[in-house]
Amino acid sequence: MSTHATARVAAPTRREQILREAARLFAERGFHGVGVDEIGAAVGISGPGLYRHFPGKDAMLAELLVGISERLLEGGRLRVSEDAARGDGSPEALLDALIEGHIDFALDDRPLITLHDRELDRLRDTDRKRVRRLQREYVEVWVGVVRALYPGLPENEARLTVHAVFGLLNSTPHLARPEARPGREATAALLHRLARGAFAAAVDASAVTVPDRS
Repeated sequence: MSTHATARVAAPTRREQILREAARLFAERGFHGVGVDEIGAAVGISGPGLYRHFPGKDAMLAELLVGISERLLEGGRLRVSEDAARGDGSPEALLDALIEGHIDFALDDRPLITLHDRELDRLRDTDRKRVRRLQREYVEVWVGVVRALYPGLPENEARLTVHAVFGLLNSTPHLARPEARPGREATAALLHRLARGAFAAAVDASAVTVPDRS
């Protein structure tokens, strides 16, 4: 018998299936271009059957956008806490881990990026504010790690660079058609290099001194 435990991935619940298909359809055709019946058909249940899981499309959209913001923040904090628990971690390895985690999101959850860009303003004010707050906290996780690695980078520049890197990584919905781009592993590696390059460029630019013209 093998001494290694076999990892098992739990099958998605019906609620998770509904959210996944809702995200795909909303991203493809817009929030108002998709009916409850169509979402139900995508998961094999009647439209009215969806109401056993969600009160309506607005609730699905809120759970999708609030949920991914929560997961990104939790993932970032977990990586930081795991690094601290090891006691011998390095800021560079931790930044790489943060980049890798965000790349997984950017490649695997592209419909959610599209939804955020197009539909965030459709959320109730309380949900929209919650998303923004979670996103700010996620940015600050990154800023802390970036400044630990690059202590000479001013805080405002570190924050601006983090936002720029997010913009770069979150460009995945606009990449070429699947058949025209490299595989997932190659794409992830390229995005990682570009992200690290952006941080290195910010540090180099910050180190440039303006010559004294007096």
